[in-house]
Amino acid sequence: MERNSVCRVHITGASGLLGFHARAALFAENCAAKFKNEELKYTLIDAPRLAEETLDWWSESLKTADLVLHLAGINRAEPDVVETGNREIADLLVRALTASKSKAHVVYANSTHAGLDNPYGRGKQAAHELLENWANLNCTSYTNFILPHIFGEKARPYYNNVTSTLCHQVVANEKPTIHDGAAVELLHAGNVIDAMLLAYESAQVGLIRMPGRSMPVNDLYEQLLEFRKGYESNTYPDLSDDFIARLFNTYRTVAYPSAFPKDLDLHADHRGMLFEAVKGGGGGQSFMSWTEPGIERGNHFHRTKIERFLVVSGKAEIRIRPLFEKHIDTYMVSGESPAYVDMPTLHTHSIVNVGDQPLLTLFWSHEVFDPDSPDTYAHPVIEH
Repeated sequence: MERNSVCRVHITGASGLLGFHARAALFAENCAAKFKNEELKYTLIDAPRLAEETLDWWSESLKTADLVLHLAGINRAEPDVVETGNREIADLLVRALTASKSKAHVVYANSTHAGLDNPYGRGKQAAHELLENWANLNCTSYTNFILPHIFGEKARPYYNNVTSTLCHQVVANEKPTIHDGAAVELLHAGNVIDAMLLAYESAQVGLIRMPGRSMPVNDLYEQLLEFRKGYESNTYPDLSDDFIARLFNTYRTVAYPSAFPKDLDLHADHRGMLFEAVKGGGGGQSFMSWTEPGIERGNHFHRTKIERFLVVSGKAEIRIRPLFEKHIDTYMVSGESPAYVDMPTLHTHSIVNVGDQPLLTLFWSHEVFDPDSPDTYAHPVIEH
C-alpha cells in the first residue's frame, strides 16, 4: 500500500492506556513537525466508540483511513462477556472496514494470552482471526502484536493493571496482598505504540511478539518501595536502564502533584548556605539560565525525560498541565527558600519570572540532551 505524506489514523479504545499513549505519541510527532515548520505527520481522527450505533460513522470515515490501531478490548467482566465481547468488537471493525472498502493498515493489540483455553484467550484469538481473514481477503496490511502486561502513565488502578495498583498502594502506604509465586512480564505502553507506528511506516506485517521484563510481583513491589524511599530523601534511582526510567516515571505520575514543591535541606552557618540540588540518577545533565522579569521558559512536554526545575535566585511560577486536559497546577517558588519541582512526563510545563529581578534557575535532566532525539515537544501550557 502506498504511504501518504500525512497518515490518517483511527484508534479504537482511545480512552484506554494504550489509546492515551497512542494519542500522545501522534501528538508529539505533530508538535515536532510544527516546531520545524514541516508538514504534520499524522491526522488523528476523533472517532466515537466503536459500537453498533456508530457503525455507519466508522464505515464512512474509514474510506480515507491509512492506519487503524485496534486497541479496544475487554478483559474484566463476566467470562462470557470477555470471550464474546472481544470477538464482537473485532467483528464490528471488520464490518466497517468491509463497508468502506478500506485499504488501511490494521494493527491489533493482541495478548500473550491469545489462544489459551480460557474466555479471554479464546476471545482475543477469535478477534485476531477475524482481522487476519479480512486482511487476506482484501489484500491489505495487517500486523498482529502479541503483548505482555502493559504498564505506564494513566493506567487504571484496582482494575486490571497490577503495576498501577501497586504504585497507588505504595504512594498511599498501603500493604498489598501478593500471591506466592505471582510473576508478571512488563512492557511500557510508549514502547508498544512506538513499535506499532514503526510497523506502519516500514510496512511490517504478520506477527510481532514484543517481549517485556519478567519479574516476580513481589520484586516489582520492592522496586516501587525503593523508589519511594529514595525519592522521599531526594535521591533518584539509577535511570540508565530505560525500563527502570519508565517504571519510575509511572510511579512519579501517581505521586504527583502532592509531592511538590519539595523543600530542600538547607545547611547554613556564618559562611553562608549550602544545599544538595540533585542526587543519584546515574548521570544526566545540569544547566542554568537567567530569565528576565515577565519572561516565560518551557512550554513543552516530554514522553520519557525526567526533568527538575530549581529556582536559585528570584521568584517564579511553575505551571504544569496534563496532555489533553484543561486543569493547570501552579507552584510559586523562590530562591529565598529553595524548593524543587519535578516535571511529570506527558505534562506540558513552563516557568515564568514573576519577580522584578532576573531569575536564576537550575535545570537537571536524567539524560544528556541529544539534538537528534530531544524528546522535547513544544506545546503551550496556557492555550489561547
